[in-house]
Amino acid sequence: MSSGRLDAVVPPPPVGRRAEVLGELAAHLVALHPGGRVVVALDGVDGAGKTVLGRELTALVAPRREVHRASVDGFHRPRAQRYARGRTAETFYRDGYDHDAIRNRLVEPFRAGEPWVSAVHDVEREVVVDREAEAAAGPGALLLVDGIFLHRPALAALWDASVWVDVPFEVSVPRGNARFGEVGAEQADPASGVNARYVGGQRLYLAEVDPAARATWQLDNTDLAAPVLTSWPPGGPPPGGRAPGG
Repeated sequence: MSSGRLDAVVPPPPVGRRAEVLGELAAHLVALHPGGRVVVALDGVDGAGKTVLGRELTALVAPRREVHRASVDGFHRPRAQRYARGRTAETFYRDGYDHDAIRNRLVEPFRAGEPWVSAVHDVEREVVVDREAEAAAGPGALLLVDGIFLHRPALAALWDASVWVDVPFEVSVPRGNARFGEVGAEQADPASGVNARYVGGQRLYLAEVDPAARATWQLDNTDLAAPVLTSWPPGGPPPGGRAPGG
């Protein structure tokens, strides 16, 4: 799991409408491929609420199924690699994450019932993470992986199912920046220069991949008290998704 400010919020149990909606989503997760190890992506823009959602869903699923969490924030490339081609929207999208490590050290070992690691790099301290691997997951375990850009072609086939956490930039940008301190008008504005690299990179992703159309479920998380869940109709995963049991 990620550390520090990126994973610092311990959410209270959801209540009211949020409890109802997340309970429905948790039931879908519990029902995925019974008896098999399952990996589910929680994708969305920065500030959508993916990490908090992952913690909420973990608590809801745990009484009914073995469940684990990880974040792609633990799989950033080192700074020298991330910025080798400059600090642009393009490099934020293309060069930020170690896709091979996500596949070879997190997802595939988990799926095979082997020890797996939840992080290889601490992006806040810019150091390699050297920690003991997580114990092998049980045969019916679920892994929730949150992060940005998870439906990109290099990663899309890793997931048995996925959630697109949908929030407009006008909400996600100030919400995300609030994790790091006081948010002024410039920090809250998706069009401001201080947000250009990050919002621009995510707009590239949205234009190229259309992740909302590829996700198994969409969760409109704009109103935290009253999210809205949309499921794909029966008949299999959306185009580009992983086939059940595949």
